[in-house]
Amino acid sequence: MSELFASLSRLLSPYYTDLSIMLMATILVVYGDVINKHLKRILSPYHFVIRVSLFVLLCAFGYGALTLFGAPFLHHIIAYLPWQYQGAGFVAAFLAIGILAERRRYI
Repeated sequence: MSELFASLSRLLSPYYTDLSIMLMATILVVYGDVINKHLKRILSPYHFVIRVSLFVLLCAFGYGALTLFGAPFLHHIIAYLPWQYQGAGFVAAFLAIGILAERRRYI
């Protein structure tokens, strides 16, 4: 079993950076509505122009920054696993996000 995990890690290791970005983007897709809902509640008393401007800034720069800075953080977290289990860690993380998306009725 350990050899199976090691071969999965060898297969996926050149793509860990890409997998981290994909994982962060998937998390933002599943939970982006929660962020938008909080922002809407905070910005509701302000003028239309301010609300629209800040929403555009959040979408253009906020989610971009979360992706750029969150992906290396996720990669760093996966790097705490022993080398032979890192590939399985990515697969498990995507499965966990899929289960969470199912619970939120996204699937």
